[in-house]
Amino acid sequence: MKRSILMTVSVAALALASCGKKADPIVDNSSTNTANAANAVAAQSVPAISPGQAFANAAAASDNFEIETSKLAAGSAASAATKAFAQSMIKAHTDSTAKLKAAAGGAVPAITPDPTLTPEQVQTLEALKGKEGAAFDAAYADAQISAHQMTLDTLKAYAASGDVASLKSFASALVPIVTAHVNMAKGLKR
Repeated sequence: MKRSILMTVSVAALALASCGKKADPIVDNSSTNTANAANAVAAQSVPAISPGQAFANAAAASDNFEIETSKLAAGSAASAATKAFAQSMIKAHTDSTAKLKAAAGGAVPAITPDPTLTPEQVQTLEALKGKEGAAFDAAYADAQISAHQMTLDTLKAYAASGDVASLKSFASALVPIVTAHVNMAKGLKR
């Protein structure tokens, strides 16, 4: 997501920068000008994402990541504590997804959360798939601590300064729950 926004901004900046240059009468710039025009049109056709949509997407991806990594624990974890934590995460994040959809649906205009995992989340999920037993337990605990802490930071920030009231309420309500999840995940490391 960040790459596509960065790419769009870069293309727009290049297109704007090329507008002020005068063409050299000796050099044929027709292909360059055509490419710049195409890039400018492409940059204009990419809609800007609202802060509310960005937050909803991040929250949905977080829930999806927690559910998918926790499903792996059923077959790959060695520890009963890890398996129990994973089951509680599947339930908690399934519930969170339902609450997110309701809060996003209350936005005007309605927001549809996109649960697509970030490249980092995909990489972590794939790495967990290659682990079993105690190695899985350790990697899963690390992934849960990191993911929950990032989610907690995102929730706190949106609760403080978000632009959609229903999503701000959702974020505020989840802060204590996710704080508990961070502490529970840290407990897996003991």
